[in-house]
This record gives sequence, C-alpha cells and structure tokens, in this order.
Amino acid sequence: MRGFGPWLAVLVVVLLLSALRLRALATLVSLGWLAWCVWTWIRPARRP
Repeated sequence: MRGFGPWLAVLVVVLLLSALRLRALATLVSLGWLAWCVWTWIRPARRP
C-alpha cells in the first residue's frame, strides 16, 4: 500500500482542482506527473 501513496495524492489533487473548476491546472499537474513517471522509467541507470 505504501507505493500507492504518491499516486493517490496526485489523484486527490487532480480531482480537487477539477472540482474547483481549475481544470487547466489539473491538466498541468497530470501531465507533470506523467512526465515524471516516464522519466523515472526510461532514465539511465545510476552508476556508482
């Protein structure tokens, strides 16, 4: 369950922004989170 914390937090923020009619900001948060996830998935491995 611990790994879902950031995902749930971003989901709550996006839903809250959308409910407050700040859909442009919600979209930016969503796209930023997507970019972060993709970057952490494809970034080169750190070498010691």
